[in-house]
Amino acid sequence: MSAEEGAPYHSASFEAIGVLNQVTVVDGGSLAEALAIAQAEVAALDLACSRFRDDSELVRLNEAAGRPVKVSQLLLEAIRVALGAAQATDGLVDPTVGAAMRGLGYDRDFDVVVAAGAVPEFTLVPATGWRSVSVDVEHSTVRVPSGTELDLGATAKALGSDCIAAAVAEATGTDVLVSLGGDIAVQGAPEGGWPIRVTDDSRGPADGPGQTVAISSGGLATSSTTVRRWRAGAVEVHHIIDPATGRPAAEHWRTVSVAADSCVGANVASTAAILKGAAALPWLESLGVAARLVHVDGTVERTSTWPA
Repeated sequence: MSAEEGAPYHSASFEAIGVLNQVTVVDGGSLAEALAIAQAEVAALDLACSRFRDDSELVRLNEAAGRPVKVSQLLLEAIRVALGAAQATDGLVDPTVGAAMRGLGYDRDFDVVVAAGAVPEFTLVPATGWRSVSVDVEHSTVRVPSGTELDLGATAKALGSDCIAAAVAEATGTDVLVSLGGDIAVQGAPEGGWPIRVTDDSRGPADGPGQTVAISSGGLATSSTTVRRWRAGAVEVHHIIDPATGRPAAEHWRTVSVAADSCVGANVASTAAILKGAAALPWLESLGVAARLVHVDGTVERTSTWPA
């Protein structure tokens, strides 16, 4: 989503954590403060949760070989959210897929992976399982078993969007929309809601294939198998991993978009839907969430609460 001429909102964007990030406010006088909050929060999220920075907390935790590690409140919350997602989806959205990602060659920032060309060979590494991770909230420590590698990519950006939207609203008093790579959270909204273009690629043009919807609260997230793709050996792979096998999820849907009470909730549901395949539509319907699902051939299905 981007601000339009004469529209009642004001936007600024910046590149970070490998994606395009955007903050949009109703009160234009608050934009500079909102942008500063978003940039600071994203920088902190990257330092806490990146798999690709040697100085990140997550890398230090993954390399601790089973020893308890004291972590920041931000990383602690990010891990708790990731484990909650695993529990809510019966292990489908599992943060212990880091080694599986590495086995497929996704061991650097995505742009670097693509620029390097095809990974000559790959290894399938099933996840060790989210229940193997121990969290001591009282002492702010986390223990990851030796051989297990956490990847928080499925939930950390969504958590960041929720946190930034809340922080901007509290600091400025304005209605705000935050998008971190297409993971969208809002606090308040202009009349008629925030117009959002739902597409396969959050970087796509405003008039590209897709649907424009409006949301006034909560969050909206899209999970897709079409954007983050690279070659491993002789095959093309994507980043949504089946924890049970270490393989990329079977491509029944190319895109699933979900609106929910929070961006985290929307992201977890959309990611799990990709992994559930044909069972996703009735599952999302049972949750009562609004969802739009696009088959590999481009045909669209919706839950009953998603606008036609």
